[in-house]
Amino acid sequence: MSAQPTVLFDAPGPRGRMTMRIVNVLGLLFVAGLIAAVLVQLNAKGQLNPALWINAVNGSAWQNYLLPGLQFTLQAAGISVASSLVFGFAFGFLRLAPYMAIRATASVIVEFLRAVPVLVMMLFLYLFLARFANASGVFPSSDAPYYAVILGLTLYNGSVIAELIRSGVQSLPKGQREAASAIGMTRNQSLLLVEVPQAITAMLPSLLSQVVIIIKDSALGYLIGFYELLQYSRQLGAGQGNMLQALIIAALVFIVLNTVLTLLARFLASKLSSQTSGRTTPAPGPAGSSAAHI
Repeated sequence: MSAQPTVLFDAPGPRGRMTMRIVNVLGLLFVAGLIAAVLVQLNAKGQLNPALWINAVNGSAWQNYLLPGLQFTLQAAGISVASSLVFGFAFGFLRLAPYMAIRATASVIVEFLRAVPVLVMMLFLYLFLARFANASGVFPSSDAPYYAVILGLTLYNGSVIAELIRSGVQSLPKGQREAASAIGMTRNQSLLLVEVPQAITAMLPSLLSQVVIIIKDSALGYLIGFYELLQYSRQLGAGQGNMLQALIIAALVFIVLNTVLTLLARFLASKLSSQTSGRTTPAPGPAGSSAAHI
């Protein structure tokens, strides 16, 4: 039987499939050789010493460094998630307002905050809050990095959530609004009682994907002195002389945490697809900090 053609290209024949197998095998051999070379170099420098790895995962490391760092990371991320939802829902509604002036003002604010890199926002807020703390004494200047991280994550991710809400409502079939109008609902009543509840159901996977981004972006706080998991891991590595091992353990903690949330987002997407007329595909997780733009 001849191979069935695909939409974008014809399926490869026997010679093409053999060529692809050879290329794949050569690629795997190259990657294996590269890994082996890295391991040889690490071993030559003593980085594979079991004592270095044990000191990065023993009870003292977890009690004094990893768990406190994880606590501050989750604390900052949790506060940022809550405040981002409040900000996002508020400006999401404003972007759907029936008045052009309100929609335009909200759109300018949201698009500006989405365009500014979150690290730049954190740095600006840190400088402002540090000067404000020194001048007013409302809070210690040492707390400025903590508040700058939370505010930066809130403004950036809140603007993304606002866009998710707007696009979620607009992705619903027009029949939803027409049906609400047919039973006497006003524009605002249709938004609050019919469209937004369905859009929220459709957006839950994407919102959970945004939580993953918030957790990852919280690691940027170490650049302005915020003590979270990455900063604590650097302290562990500096004190024990195992910087590589400490950073690898911190990376694994981030990977496990974000993988669990990503799998949960996919699970919600599969379960909620039949409960709304909107799209429930989770937003793709970007490699950097500016993901999930819709």
